[in-house]
Order: sequence, then structure tokens, then C-alpha cells
Amino acid sequence: MDETSHETTDEIAHVAQHLARNLVALRHARALTQEGLAKASGVPRSTLANLESGEGNPSLTVLMKVAGALGAPLDELLASPRAKVRKWSVEDISAQNRGSGLTIRPLVPEPVRDSILDTMAFAPGAYLRGTPHLPGTREYFTCLEGRVAVFVAGERHGLTAGDVLAFPGHVPHSYRNEDAHHKALGVSVVILARAGV
Repeated sequence: MDETSHETTDEIAHVAQHLARNLVALRHARALTQEGLAKASGVPRSTLANLESGEGNPSLTVLMKVAGALGAPLDELLASPRAKVRKWSVEDISAQNRGSGLTIRPLVPEPVRDSILDTMAFAPGAYLRGTPHLPGTREYFTCLEGRVAVFVAGERHGLTAGDVLAFPGHVPHSYRNEDAHHKALGVSVVILARAGV
């Protein structure tokens, strides 16, 4: 075997190892079993097991199906550990001004499948009416700073720093910073229900 062939073989082995590690990590992050991923992607479980062991030699079609089922770009499946590191500056993350005195920014600047993750910065007295989601959606609001009242189906729930409130996301809900003099900060996590599930 000449030197070029040897280097090519090594590169293929490295990519297979990156794929194996990334596939396991992404599958676990999505709380999927191999069987669940097989069903979602249409790829046999035995093929996935081979890929996760670093032994597989998948076609582009198989990789595309797996990446699609994981909601991840193809390059994330194949990337070396260093290539997956990325930093966003505050200017890179778009903020939305919503309601009266409320600023919402993504907590995670990349899409997270079936979830909405936001920070919510409330000016003194700020108010926001939430958007109802599909039945089966679950919402979590964590108060990080200040005092926030969350109204769910007409019932008031007062939160202070460290408190977490979970509630069904399909019912009417709203948020209010009840302090007229101080800001408040919270994190909203919405686990979306899938249509037809």
C-alpha cells in the first residue's frame, strides 16, 4: 500500500469514528433509542448499530435519512470534535421586543427539535400574553431574578428567583413582572407536542 492510500484509509477511519461518536451523542440528546431512530429515519436498526460501532460504511442516502431524523445538519454527524465548537457574540443572537417592556432572546442559538428555549428579560411592570400551543405541549418557566407572576387559565402563580412553574402550553397563559421598580429575568422552555401524535 502506498503512502497516499494509507493516509486515505486513516482519514476514512477517523470519519467513521467521528460519525459513531456524534451519532450516539445526538441520539441520546434527542432521547431516542436505536429502535426509535430506526423507525424515524427508515434505516434498519442493524445499520445504525454498525454506524455507532464505527464499523459502518454508509451511503449518502443513509446519512441524509439519519441526519433528517435527528434534525441535525449532515456536517454535524461527520464533524471532528474541534469543528463542532462555535461561539456566538451577543450581537449574533437576535432579540425580539415583545409585549410591553419584554425582551426575548433564544437561549440556544441553534434549532432544538420540538423545543423552544428562550430567555425573557422583563422591564419593571412588563407584561406578555403567551401564545397557546397544540394540546400535549408542556411549558416550564424558571425565574432567575426578580418576581414574575405567571397566569395559567386565569390562576396566578407568583415566582421568585429559583422557582420553576410547569404548565400545559395549550391553555391561555401570560407573564407579568409585578415589581414596578426592578427588572426580572426568566427562562422559558417549551416542549412542543407533535401534530398528529
